[in-house]
Amino acid sequence: MIEVENLSKYYDGFCAVNRIDFSVQKGEIVGLLGPNGAGKTSTLRMLTGYLSPTSGNIRVKEYSIRDDALKIKHLMGYLPESAPLYRAMLVYDYLDFVARIRGLDEDKAKNRIRALSELCGLTEIMHFSIGELSRGLRQRVGLAHAMMSDPEILILDEPTSGLDPNQIVEIRDIIRRAAKEKTIILSTHILSEAEATCDRVIIIHRGKIVADDDTRTLSEISGLDQVVTLALRHAPAEAAAERLKGIDGVLDVQETGKIDSETLVLKVRCREGSDPREAIYKSVKETDWVLLELHQETQNLETIFRELTRED
Repeated sequence: MIEVENLSKYYDGFCAVNRIDFSVQKGEIVGLLGPNGAGKTSTLRMLTGYLSPTSGNIRVKEYSIRDDALKIKHLMGYLPESAPLYRAMLVYDYLDFVARIRGLDEDKAKNRIRALSELCGLTEIMHFSIGELSRGLRQRVGLAHAMMSDPEILILDEPTSGLDPNQIVEIRDIIRRAAKEKTIILSTHILSEAEATCDRVIIIHRGKIVADDDTRTLSEISGLDQVVTLALRHAPAEAAAERLKGIDGVLDVQETGKIDSETLVLKVRCREGSDPREAIYKSVKETDWVLLELHQETQNLETIFRELTRED
């Protein structure tokens, strides 16, 4: 449905987006992740036609952003990080105003406002001033604005930024419900939300895509080493490290702390694809040390993100 081809954006010689390619299929929820300044917002603004690409192209269905920008905009709803709301207006009046500038006739506008008030949980606050609302409720109004024309595609820039945990869950539920009928691309800094909400994530670093897949398979793409954590009692740190380093598949051993004066915690970095836990257990069993804990750490989105966006 969406094809991004060799897309770049420069600002006075600074490369914000550097020749990226990706595609989004109909009905997908795709998360765009990256540190501040990675190029996420520039990418979203080019997708919506707000910014023109320096080079490359964006195709939505049969349209090109260079030749058919207005037609593409009609297919999209866009919620920037700071929702552009008129705070002096009542929620209903504001949504009615948005419906009119979107070209909806009176009956269609009323039906659409009613449907969005239910989807976004606005029914009880339709006659409140927008300025009175909490940030979470204002974000819901912004989502209703973005969906007023019932677009096929939703572009959401940091939709949960600055919200408390309860508000984040509420916005996530709205996005999930909306995704039953729409294709959604969102940027976020909240990695747990990307894991919970998105079908797929694209990680951008310094304007380039460094990963693009579902969260379950990203660990294979990242090439991260496996890590085993163990807690040993009555084990001298240096002796324990030397013994564990001699096990096949172990690359490095580091002491990360102590549970008490007699118990240390070690992280064992292992070669990718290896699982030396059985060998570790047998090696420790040969000593008079007490093994209190032994587990292999799973690579979640946070560890993958940190590894792929390290400054070095």
